[in-house]
Amino acid sequence: MLTERQRAILAAVVERYIRTGEPVGSSVLLPALGIRVSSATVRSEMAGLSALGFLEQPHTSAGRVPSASGYRYYVDHLMHENEADDGFRRLFAQLSRSSHDPARLLENAVSVLADISRCAAVSTLPSGEGARLSRVELVPLGEKTALLVLLTDSGVVKNRLLRLDYPPTPELLGSFAALSAAALCGRPMTTLSLPYLQSVTASLDENALELVPILADFAELAREAAHTRVAVEGHMNLLAHKELSGRLNEIVTLLREGQRLRELANTGQGTVTVRIGNESGTPELENTGLILAKYSMGGNEGTLGIVGSTRLDYARLIPGMRHLSALLSNLLNNK
Repeated sequence: MLTERQRAILAAVVERYIRTGEPVGSSVLLPALGIRVSSATVRSEMAGLSALGFLEQPHTSAGRVPSASGYRYYVDHLMHENEADDGFRRLFAQLSRSSHDPARLLENAVSVLADISRCAAVSTLPSGEGARLSRVELVPLGEKTALLVLLTDSGVVKNRLLRLDYPPTPELLGSFAALSAAALCGRPMTTLSLPYLQSVTASLDENALELVPILADFAELAREAAHTRVAVEGHMNLLAHKELSGRLNEIVTLLREGQRLRELANTGQGTVTVRIGNESGTPELENTGLILAKYSMGGNEGTLGIVGSTRLDYARLIPGMRHLSALLSNLLNNK
């Protein structure tokens, strides 16, 4: 258990280091403490915090910097969360006017989030592996063009422009609607494979054989919908995080895969999970700070995350992520 003075000193060191990125010495710390103690007393307390593993001294003559344990204690016990600032409120306003396509909505969210946080930002759509096909439509657009649109019960929307060898007549559209109702809608996405659709086409009569190329396009859309999409933006922001130099390619590769972030988000309690340093259990992320938020879509969960050095502005970003998660859940479940 830390004393009140140790807690005040640790909080001051963490907050100053987050702002400046420079090791913190006792002399610059005194004005921020608001307590009447000598510089020698502060040095002694900082040495004690170092012995406890909350601070580190990069060089013999330098000041102290927070360790991963110091950041963790700060986030859990000392941090005063701020309200979502103007940047997040602008993001909320933009998303409220965003696309009705969930994938595009999340891409917009992660792009603006990367700008606000000056970190890498990532989002994953909920996996479609357990989802079922809710609806599929063939919408005529022109003499020989149509739009194929599918929707899963997890809220994933996919569409593709088709160029046909024949007009999308009412008879063709009716045949497709009947086939969809009989053999496609309500089935798990993972079963809508090309072999299954080939077995479906074998039962078509001659008048419905024009549906074969349409079903081939449908098979590709169904495969895309059954796999999680990952959007990563702001990876170039990581160049400014000197603590991550040498591992940028590994970090970005890990983010693009998405699976590890989903696993880490699911280990936390509540909507927002924070992992600092080696808490991630992943070598590529051992010098990072992660703020991961879960959002809901059609009864499934996706992940939104910020990735940077351990020197994240946790007091600002954690409440912003919490509010963003709630907004996304609301938008995605009311479309």
